[in-house]
Amino acid sequence: MILAFGDSLTAGYGLPVEEGFVPQLEGWLRENGAEVEVINGGVSGDTTAMGRQRLAWALGDAPDLVILELGANDMLRGMDPAAAQENLAAMIEEIEDAGARVLLVGVRAASNYGAGYRTAFEGMFPELAEEYGLTLYENWFSAVEGEDLNAARAAFIQSDGLHPNAEGVERIVDDLGPVVLEELDALDAPAG
Repeated sequence: MILAFGDSLTAGYGLPVEEGFVPQLEGWLRENGAEVEVINGGVSGDTTAMGRQRLAWALGDAPDLVILELGANDMLRGMDPAAAQENLAAMIEEIEDAGARVLLVGVRAASNYGAGYRTAFEGMFPELAEEYGLTLYENWFSAVEGEDLNAARAAFIQSDGLHPNAEGVERIVDDLGPVVLEELDALDAPAG
């Protein structure tokens, strides 16, 4: 079982349920030979602190793999990246202590916070991946960002300018799906 644990990006904000990230990912994985259930642990508006508070409850389903996608709301609120990193580290440890594997998903910072904030915020994801030996999917939006960002937004982002539309989610799933399959294969690999 996979737990997709995150914020509105994971939850499928603004989309019919069947077009959200979790149903599309589960469908993609099944089409590609993985008979696995994906649980939607996304809550719109969640910061890393909020996610940390509710993680124990979400782990009650005993997932084998957790896709950890949090931090965007910390950034949108201009919260301290060091606090977000501390929260993510605590969640990674809690997930691993529960016996699950972690796939960490990053997100880019908005440019209006300045270069220092952007460097600190974006840098926390690779730092955590290295510290804990995790696979990192660096940027949730990488599959929908093209050279012409405005054209990409018009095609793949909802009118709020923040959340992917159904086609955007499909592109994200097509790009992230193979990484999830590799993580599932690693679960089945012999230790050592």
